[in-house]
Amino acid sequence: MTQQHSDSSNPAPAGQLAVITGGAAGIGRFLGQHFATRGWDIAFCDIAPAADDTLAAIEALGRRAMYQPCDVGEAEQVEAFYSTLEQTFGTGPDLVVNNAGCQTWAPLLELDEADWDRVIGTNLKGTFLNTQRAARSMIEHAAGGSIVNIGSGCNQRAFPKLVDCSASKGGVEMFTKSAAIELGKHGIRVNCVAPGGILIERTRVEAPDYAASWANITPLDRVGYPRDIADAVEFFASRKSCFVTGQTLFVDGGVFAQANWPYRDDESKAS
Repeated sequence: MTQQHSDSSNPAPAGQLAVITGGAAGIGRFLGQHFATRGWDIAFCDIAPAADDTLAAIEALGRRAMYQPCDVGEAEQVEAFYSTLEQTFGTGPDLVVNNAGCQTWAPLLELDEADWDRVIGTNLKGTFLNTQRAARSMIEHAAGGSIVNIGSGCNQRAFPKLVDCSASKGGVEMFTKSAAIELGKHGIRVNCVAPGGILIERTRVEAPDYAASWANITPLDRVGYPRDIADAVEFFASRKSCFVTGQTLFVDGGVFAQANWPYRDDESKAS
């Protein structure tokens, strides 16, 4: 297993601290680098083997960075991650992005119980555990903060052969609302960013024509990119959203806003 890495040779700067779960690759990796370019220090966890490269990329941007292996669905590992974070930076996080997630491509009647448990444990339980532990840290350090949960189009639409992911992401949206209500008195805002089709390494492998396929059904006529998600997360992390909590922002180019429509554009309208 990859060992914990951190740079604690200098005291923490005045910049803010962002935590990103599932931060080694894909959207998580982009988020870490994006916020580092904005002056944030970054602490991330993952179980992916690419973590060392991501750590080096963030440090190359001149920010302090910490990585620790962590299964977000395991309470002891989550506790160890935040304890190390607090020791390393001397404070709690200002921003937490619950990005870690997984899915199983299988129809309901063939879905294994172990796969169901893995997906629910990562996507939903992981969001709960990290939100709970991060909020305790924010309250202890009297910092307030922002928690952003990464949802999906599965928040509001049932996707074929994604039973476990759909159930977990629907749960994430309702958990976001509940957490926002309870944590508001502590100055902690909780929101959800729900991506549509986003072109990353994983989706390129899943479907070579991924970009064209999603652009074809998206009102904005393109696929999404990690930058689109980072901009939305940055909004929720900033004072521009200081009176916004318990909300879900769909970053999907409008694809999940449109209804199934039986008529083609070139068909004549009814008189």
